[in-house]
Amino acid sequence: MDRRLFLKGLTGTACSLAAHPLMTTVTLAASDGSAPLGDHRLVVVILRGGMDGLDLVRPSGDPLLAGYRPTLSAPQGPDLTGYFSLNPMLAGLMPLWQAGQLGFVHATSTPYRDHRSHFDGQDILEAGTGLDMPDGSVRDGWLNRMLQAVPGLRSQTAFAIGADSAPVLQGPAPVSNWQPDVRLDLSPQSRLLLDHIYHDDALFREAATEAVSLTERMDLARMNGAAPPTVDKGRLAETDRLTDFAAERLRDDTRIAAFSLNGWDTHRNQSGGSTLPLQRLERVVLRLADQLGPQIWGKTLLLAMTEFGRTVAENGTRGTDHGTGGAMLMAGGALKGGQVMGRWPGLDEAALYQRRDLMPTSDVRAWAAWAMRGMYGLDRNLLESSVFPGLAMGSDPGLLA
Repeated sequence: MDRRLFLKGLTGTACSLAAHPLMTTVTLAASDGSAPLGDHRLVVVILRGGMDGLDLVRPSGDPLLAGYRPTLSAPQGPDLTGYFSLNPMLAGLMPLWQAGQLGFVHATSTPYRDHRSHFDGQDILEAGTGLDMPDGSVRDGWLNRMLQAVPGLRSQTAFAIGADSAPVLQGPAPVSNWQPDVRLDLSPQSRLLLDHIYHDDALFREAATEAVSLTERMDLARMNGAAPPTVDKGRLAETDRLTDFAAERLRDDTRIAAFSLNGWDTHRNQSGGSTLPLQRLERVVLRLADQLGPQIWGKTLLLAMTEFGRTVAENGTRGTDHGTGGAMLMAGGALKGGQVMGRWPGLDEAALYQRRDLMPTSDVRAWAAWAMRGMYGLDRNLLESSVFPGLAMGSDPGLLA
């Protein structure tokens, strides 16, 4: 029984834990000198929880938007194309847009449809497959398969611990991770099951023990009337440390980095609930650009992607529910940016997927595949058969400058 299947079985916790996973990895790959990676850097950021692409890049030029989203369509942010505008919380990224180092893909998704499960959506996104991941038939990720296909690579993986653990981010050793704003509402039986499942796995056992211990301490503090800690500053500091660690390695011999940012599950009060995730995303991009410097940033491509988009119409609690078509954010000096890419399907009800979601018009895997082909010269057949099994990449979208 694996960790994800166990968490899926915990009553009342599956949705929140999928959006805020217990374990967050930073995966780094470096060349030993024989691998043909050159000087290009690829950074993959998984936005866990289902980022609302229509909020990230808003089709403000369509009058239908305000009807679907009477509270979420305002205030309007910086103009991008005359039709699309940027979320105002990301206004700090506009200098990169103007420099051609920021771009977006709209109406894109994995092949996942209809069930709208965080767990299955994230599995398919990270596996890079079609619809076969939820049954357990594919267990490795697409970035890992790409590394397997390139000779002479060595991989390093680190797990960050909480918001106050800067020392563990200074090296690539695997360590436990705990997100301090996640509550595990586990029954005594569930806690015993957790201990049993991970008893023989030192890494997961220590992480699970620390998680339960922290939960118990927080519960005790609440019983004694103590206020729960404010986590926003800690999460931003954690984001900075994670980004700095990745940048430090990328300035050295690391060529590929991947990590995740969570908190994108905005079922209610989306305007307030998305503030911290948007701040964290902006900080990652700007901090990487600053830390890497013009020379290395000029050879870097960042891809930020999510498991699915959200409904076109806001719901009764001023949020959005799980949807289908979403958006990707791309940044870096290697990008031919300053454009919103992908075929836009429109917001007419008849053009929506199941008359409720943005219709996907491209496969998110194809954008990643073209990025890897352009940066590392990987064979197209390898990408379509091994890295992304069953993918048809289509024509070259011209991502790189």
